[in-house]
Parts: sequence; structure tokens; C-alpha cells
Amino acid sequence: MRFEARVDVTHLPGIADPQGATVERALPALGYTNVSEVHIGKTIRLVIDAADEAAARAQVGEMCERLLANPVIEAYSIEITELAPT
Repeated sequence: MRFEARVDVTHLPGIADPQGATVERALPALGYTNVSEVHIGKTIRLVIDAADEAAARAQVGEMCERLLANPVIEAYSIEITELAPT
């Protein structure tokens, strides 16, 4: 079976987010004075062949722990969607 995995990676609470802070400081100059608490993360999408959704999720979780996220400073969430056969 083929699955699309979407991994959202964000900073853990209390970890500095310099990109988010820069955007937050710049938005008022563009007229957006009602925005606060800007956080920037990353989204990773990949297609994986696996026996079932649980196997796909387990493998993507392992990828996150080993490469896609830094568990010391980042949190991640995984969304798995089954793809239609081609």
C-alpha cells in the first residue's frame, strides 16, 4: 500500500524561534498590528510504501527521531493518508 506522510516540525515550548521573532517584528511595518506569537516550523511530505498505516506511521516516526527532526529542540506530528492505487 502507498501512503502520503505529512510531518509538521515545530520548536518545543521555551526554545527560541529567531525566524518567528523576525517575522513578528516586521509585520507591523506592513500594517499587520494585530499579530503576535509568530512561530515558524517546517512541513515535510513523502510517499512511503508500507504494509498498512501503522507500519507507515512507525517508519516515519523513526525517520523523525533519526533525521527529520531534532527531538532535543523540536516536536513533530505525523499525518498519514492512504493513496489510491495507481
